[in-house]
Amino acid sequence: MPRVPSISPATGQATTSSYIHTTDCNFVDNAGRTLLLRGVNLSGSSKAPLDKPSYVLDGLWDDAERGGKSFIYRPLNLDDGTADVHLARLRGWGFNMLRFPITWEALEHEGPGIFDDEFMDYTIRVLRRCKDFGFKVYMDPHQDIWSRFSGGSGAPFWTLAACGIEPRNFTATQAAIIHAEYPAAHDPDPGALPAMIWSTNYGRLLSQTIFTLFFAGGDFAPKCIIDGKNIQDYLQDHYIEAMGLMADRIRDAGDLLDDCVIGWDSMNEPFEGLCGWEDLNVSPTTQGSTLRKGTHPSPAQSLRLGMGQVQTVDNFTFGAFGPSRNGSVTIDPKGYKIWSDPDTEPDRVHPKWGWTRDPGWELGTCIWAQHGVWDIETGYMLLPEYFRYLPSTRGGRADEPPLEVEFIGEYWKPHWEVFAARIRESHPEAIMFIQPPVFAMPPVIGEDQLKGRAAFSGHYYDGLTLVTRHWNWFNADALGLLRGKYSSPLQAVKIGESAIRKSIQEQLGVLKGDALILGQYPTIIGEIGTPFDMDDKRSYGWTDKGKYKGDYSRQEKALDASLNAADGPNAINYTIWTYCPDHCHDWGDGWNMEDLSLWSSDDLGVRKGLGPGKDIDGEDYGDYRLAGESQAGLLKRKESFNIRAAYAASTFSLATLGMGDAVSFDELRMAQRMELDMMRWRDNPFHFLTEGARAPRAFNRPYPAKLVGRSVDISFDIKKAYFKLVVQVAPEDALKPGGVDEENPGTEIFVPLVHYAHPRLLSETNETTSTSTEGSPSRAPSPTNLAGLVDSSSRSSSSSQTVTMAADIRSALAEKNLVDVDVTTSVGAWSIEGQTLRWWYDVPKEGEEPREYTIEIRRKAGVIKSMYEQEEYSSWSWFENVCPSESCSIM
Repeated sequence: MPRVPSISPATGQATTSSYIHTTDCNFVDNAGRTLLLRGVNLSGSSKAPLDKPSYVLDGLWDDAERGGKSFIYRPLNLDDGTADVHLARLRGWGFNMLRFPITWEALEHEGPGIFDDEFMDYTIRVLRRCKDFGFKVYMDPHQDIWSRFSGGSGAPFWTLAACGIEPRNFTATQAAIIHAEYPAAHDPDPGALPAMIWSTNYGRLLSQTIFTLFFAGGDFAPKCIIDGKNIQDYLQDHYIEAMGLMADRIRDAGDLLDDCVIGWDSMNEPFEGLCGWEDLNVSPTTQGSTLRKGTHPSPAQSLRLGMGQVQTVDNFTFGAFGPSRNGSVTIDPKGYKIWSDPDTEPDRVHPKWGWTRDPGWELGTCIWAQHGVWDIETGYMLLPEYFRYLPSTRGGRADEPPLEVEFIGEYWKPHWEVFAARIRESHPEAIMFIQPPVFAMPPVIGEDQLKGRAAFSGHYYDGLTLVTRHWNWFNADALGLLRGKYSSPLQAVKIGESAIRKSIQEQLGVLKGDALILGQYPTIIGEIGTPFDMDDKRSYGWTDKGKYKGDYSRQEKALDASLNAADGPNAINYTIWTYCPDHCHDWGDGWNMEDLSLWSSDDLGVRKGLGPGKDIDGEDYGDYRLAGESQAGLLKRKESFNIRAAYAASTFSLATLGMGDAVSFDELRMAQRMELDMMRWRDNPFHFLTEGARAPRAFNRPYPAKLVGRSVDISFDIKKAYFKLVVQVAPEDALKPGGVDEENPGTEIFVPLVHYAHPRLLSETNETTSTSTEGSPSRAPSPTNLAGLVDSSSRSSSSSQTVTMAADIRSALAEKNLVDVDVTTSVGAWSIEGQTLRWWYDVPKEGEEPREYTIEIRRKAGVIKSMYEQEEYSSWSWFENVCPSESCSIM
């Protein structure tokens, strides 16, 4: 590792002890240690305002047309104290990095140029809490499918109206699938939304149109002028300024830059729209980044549907072997169009949003027809290759053919450059996390833009598992297929667990290599994860008479395969998608039936997945019953009920929960769960970290958070709780004196309690007793001095107890003799406190050859087996007996 400079390459200012360098393909601290930044996205819940999940239709359109709802209390509720419990859990899981999704809608929902200052102030408070718990954060300007009002998340409602679009007609025209209106606006059944069907919206008219306007409207839609600007500039200016103002607010906080917020991601999963589309009459026959599932209109068919014309389109199913056409479906919009009625803008001025539309932009008709792309009356595509070539190069000499569109270089990169410049006005030292479209390689960007402060932040999901909601005995190299690695799709097939794990690790290695296009910069996988509602939600007890309730063995295998791929020789940083404080089994993450949250209140008390014990008192205390109430009655309860009568039969009090009389049943149920959750840690830190967690053994992994030298190989076997690290140390790895505020800095390895808990934490008889081990504080409840840990000045009295609890949790998780480890090192000395193992070894002197050192960690008392291992549940059954994973391959 080259010695870290004492001067910032971006500003020329002296670096501080909290400064993180991006050099030599790694994040590096100011002493020169290689950092592994691993954590979670906090949170998927931030895609929508509180109590407005995607399945709720009531108020969706009316609220939006009035200016939308505030996103205060996203991603965490600071005022009831639960934020501290969630953050303590995340820190206890060993995470040190948070990706912080924030949407354009949250900042500017009330109208163009009207910003939600209260939400920005609330976000500052949340970020300060993240800092108090020791997290580094990078901001994520999040979007999916453009907006909540087009089936995703991100942009405000008024941006659709600015584009001359009427979103109330998306469902009728299938310009977008809206969860709350699925399958029909007049008769919705949102619970029936198929897995991942939301992502097919990228192949539908709304996304194809609006992303084209956002990135390339100046070239492809020159008639679309609003307030004297092309729609491209109008949208980009508002988007960039909204994020810029949030960055200003973080700067003005005075205590967050670099100490906590280290940088900004670029737009989440940007989409090219129609830019570069070869023929509007034809959809690609190969599986690209856009999922083929359900109805699949070609762009030409979508254009006709958008004008209310009946179309018969292909229909696809997606099975274990990918998409397959299973016939056609006729879509009849009944004359509804997605283009706004001219009467909505009298005299070409919008009465609510205030803009003035240019006379050359006619409302009520397709903008692409206005640009001569197709003829509405006949439905004929006049210019089927309109989006394939750069407009400025068309119509030249015969010997000078037009240039084909290269979206990333021509349109994405210029946008990123303006965005990065605005962010750095507020945060000069910002690390710019660079995320081109999914699975695409980044463009070459000059050092005058990167300034030595950048990282590649691509995403990776095991697509087959994500779409099928099943951990299969075979898989495919999806990245290799998309990039043309194979002449036949069959060559990409991987059979058996070892082949699948190897393939995923190789794919992440390819993504890590993409960073070299930018330079010697690190890679962080911004999103990676697995669905937890596999196999018809069997882990929730919804199948087989509840036999598999709490059994997350299949999810554990899938998630371990992905996160293991980030280990090995890759040593990649990542932020898992996602952690949702309000997750529930019925609706998952609360967005389009996705279900990837690492934790759920509905899993509290179900400890079948890890360690000894069954449901508390023989039943799941995640499902709180009132006196005489059955499980069926609980699930069928209405929005509200007689709160005082209910509490007459309850063991909790409203005063304890800090709640008033006017409370819904769902709010009560959640508060009861959280109260129990906050109490459980006192009994046992092991239970605090595992209860409610799904497949925790997969994501609670040992890893070198701070490393003197560079990693050669990281390996961890969750079945054996065996960790091995090989590190290479060279003379240039000598630490810079005084670089960090630590007395004796060395290598630091996170040793998870989930895998290495001391036996006393697993003994039912010791769960509620305090501990008198030398050097270990008692876990019995006691007041805690919060000075320097939390700022409780802004807390309500109802949350003061929770603040103390959170501080106690941090203290408990840092005590000695918390883990039970057998450590073998090839050299050096080590010590352990809490879940952190510190390892010191010699660095070769100048002129000496590099050395390799090894450390191995096991649990002294043996592996903590999961209940589903003890009961020998198998997810692959007969196939692994016939074709062992170590030896099976396609010839």
